Amino acid sequence: MTQKNPQERIHTTIWHEDAEPDNPFAAARCRCHGYDVYGDMLGQASWIEYLFLLFRGEAPSPGQARLLEDLALVLANPGPRDASVHAAMAAGVGGSPSAACLMAALAVGAGGLGGAREVERVMQQFRMWGTELAMWQQKMPDYAQMDAGGIWPAAEHPPGFDPHGVNCPTPIRQSLAHLSSLSDGTCLPWLQHHRQALETFAGMPLGIAAVAAAALIDLGFGAAQGEMLYLLLRLPGAAAHALEQRDSGYKKFPFFRIELGNDPGPTTLRNHDIE
Repeated sequence: MTQKNPQERIHTTIWHEDAEPDNPFAAARCRCHGYDVYGDMLGQASWIEYLFLLFRGEAPSPGQARLLEDLALVLANPGPRDASVHAAMAAGVGGSPSAACLMAALAVGAGGLGGAREVERVMQQFRMWGTELAMWQQKMPDYAQMDAGGIWPAAEHPPGFDPHGVNCPTPIRQSLAHLSSLSDGTCLPWLQHHRQALETFAGMPLGIAAVAAAALIDLGFGAAQGEMLYLLLRLPGAAAHALEQRDSGYKKFPFFRIELGNDPGPTTLRNHDIE
């Protein structure tokens, strides 16, 4: 006999709730991958350890927690010249709601030019080519084939490298050196050791997307997980800059000047032109 109003079931391996005795719609105990979040983890685990548990399904080792925490610090604020942060700033100075500021940062920072899609592509390359330098040299020129047939435009430069860069910036070199010293994996140390050779193959300097991708691979995340985490971990800076611009007003907004390629210069109007 079919039950008239069958109880809805949520199928998830991440989360399990036990209901309060007097209210089936309120949780008395919440477990994340078996760990009691509010009974055992609260006060014992860090936010980064909880984040790792959510995505990986297991608690991190102390070394993994340290690597993910320092990667989060590296990514937290790309700065106001980054396109995603600038989008959030533009939304903020225009008085958009907070959610719109973050959505602007996510939309602009999701693509293949220093965005989350670029991280996903580099992680795919590590999966396919491993840490064989000769394989990277052979396959890198075929970067335009990445995502072929998908919804994303074809890559316009070797993923993980900066097509507008001159030399690898100091913060990227500092981040790569520090994170590679923490990693128990192979990708970060390999990237640190072969950075200059890879830059020669690509014809452009290394970008932060490659450093993030190598770290996320060494932490055991899949490409889709890495893409999502990269979007998430870059939001704090976008939020802070959006709030600052909202308070500062449009007259102090950076990069506001309009640059015209065919600007005729000042024009003197005659009286009959304005009558």
